Amino acid sequence: MPAFRYTALSDSGTIVRGVMQAANEAAATEQLRQRGQVPIDTVPDTGRLPRMLDWQVLGAGRAELSRQAVTDFTRELAVMLSAGQDLDRAMRFLVDSARTASVRTVLTALRDRVRNGSALAVALAAYPRSFPKLYVGLVRAGESSGDLAAALERLAVLLERERALAATIKSAMIYPALLSLAAIGSITLLLTEVLPQFVPLFEQNGAQLPQATRIMIGLGAFVSQYGLLILAMTALTALAFRQALRQPGPRAVFDRLLLRLPVIGGLAQEVLAARFSRTFGTLLQGGVPLIAALTVVQDVLGNAAGSAAVEAASSAAKGGASLADPLEAAGVFPIRMIHLLRVGQETAQLGVMALRAADIHEERTRIGVQRLLALLTPAITIVMGAAIAGIVTSLLLAMLSLNDLANG
Repeated sequence: MPAFRYTALSDSGTIVRGVMQAANEAAATEQLRQRGQVPIDTVPDTGRLPRMLDWQVLGAGRAELSRQAVTDFTRELAVMLSAGQDLDRAMRFLVDSARTASVRTVLTALRDRVRNGSALAVALAAYPRSFPKLYVGLVRAGESSGDLAAALERLAVLLERERALAATIKSAMIYPALLSLAAIGSITLLLTEVLPQFVPLFEQNGAQLPQATRIMIGLGAFVSQYGLLILAMTALTALAFRQALRQPGPRAVFDRLLLRLPVIGGLAQEVLAARFSRTFGTLLQGGVPLIAALTVVQDVLGNAAGSAAVEAASSAAKGGASLADPLEAAGVFPIRMIHLLRVGQETAQLGVMALRAADIHEERTRIGVQRLLALLTPAITIVMGAAIAGIVTSLLLAMLSLNDLANG
């Protein structure tokens, strides 16, 4: 009987790994379910060490679908299954209608694995770059409950909401970013190209330049001489800062400070609450146990302070305590989300209330982004106008001093 290496989630929320004997991947997955564990990955044990030399595994790891492709695949497969199509026929349709060769390659491999007896979740787990643990776990829960179409529908909604939220934030930041670049470019051009052209005129006439003009000329000379060095140092500092944020300690400090900043901190809390409640509610509605759902959410939040709060809530929930109390004590989530989760736990509708909280915080995020944009745009414009006005004013003062010298 062949051996299979497995990775699963226990009832306590911990990751367990090992090797088992089974007739095929589907049988190995079923054994894990009978043990009360949530399977994450089940692959044949080739007996070769290191497994990095397994070209089949490497090929699966390299294959990757974009978020848009994963969302389209999920939505289309949910529609096909809801219409009464069997999985094989639905997969065949998706392969035939794939828009790109890379998508067709991945979907063909998934279809072949399913045809060979693998569960869809097991097939998806072979492509972790395209289908993360959250995705695989929801599909596995849907297969276990016999309602895969509903699970895929919930997944499609989750992916679409996440994409819409990210698109809202990115789109809103494009205009302020371009405006900032235009402001920096305009000011640099005035200091390094326009203002120096008047310096010989001032020197030839021997005029006593105003203090403001001398400051601007000196600033322009400094930028001309050290501008590239400053730009390089800024880039190196940004890279060093990014590298430091990969360390757990600095990342935790930065994430907590980010949530406490004025204006931006409030918006960051809304984004964090929307992501937590949408993912958590979707997992619970999909049949994933509470502790397992918290473990998955902890990995996808993207904020160390939020992940620490969820870990504390998971520990409290294991002991039968309230889920909302440790989340409130952490001080990183909006109080509105805490109240809705508390009501959901008291009324045994935690998944439903989490999704309602997600709707509220996603809307508040959109409103917050619009307000931030409304503040940033005039602020950048005012700063740029003031800087340009200062340069022009210093130039005019120098011209007036020349005029006074000529009249005298």
